[in-house]
Amino acid sequence: MKKGIHPKYYPEAKVTCACGNSWTTGSTVEEIRTDVCNQCHPFFTGKQQRILDAAGQVERFNRRIVQAEQMRQAAAERAESRAVRERERRLVEVVDEQEAVEPIEGLSDNQE
Repeated sequence: MKKGIHPKYYPEAKVTCACGNSWTTGSTVEEIRTDVCNQCHPFFTGKQQRILDAAGQVERFNRRIVQAEQMRQAAAERAESRAVRERERRLVEVVDEQEAVEPIEGLSDNQE
């Protein structure tokens, strides 16, 4: 091994958990503090003490789905009303153009 490039190894490093459990192990750090250990982790203890509110997440997701569907329906209604207004505007323009043309006097429908 090369000299001076390896960290110092502590064969009796102390590990302390937030629950108060402690043990010794080998490490390059003299003292280690951890939040969860095998004595307090729900997977190892069988207790569900630190479970996320999954039901709340599902409810929020369902609310977002409903809200997205409502927004889609509102957009479809706006597009339909926009199309109706556009058709009515075009119809008014066509009628105005036809009224603007004055018939030639002296010609009847039978004469050409």
